[in-house]
Amino acid sequence: MSQAGTIIRTNVGAKGRVVIPTEIRNALGLKEGSAIEFRLDEHGAHISTLRSRILRAQARARLYLDPKVSLADELNAERREAAKHE
Repeated sequence: MSQAGTIIRTNVGAKGRVVIPTEIRNALGLKEGSAIEFRLDEHGAHISTLRSRILRAQARARLYLDPKVSLADELNAERREAAKHE
């Protein structure tokens, strides 16, 4: 498996197509039909999967949440309370 920071060069083909190298596909768990996302910023283009974006968002959220509190339980309680007032 490729390590973070690994650089693999490839070429742009006909109609702007790029083949994602095997090492990258394997590292990201990509299969035929997998959805990927390209993000462009001041540093360049970045490719990621929906799963990796979700995992990063969850990790960021855990920095601010009390591990003893269930957000699902809180949301359900809020919905039950709101339903009482409908």
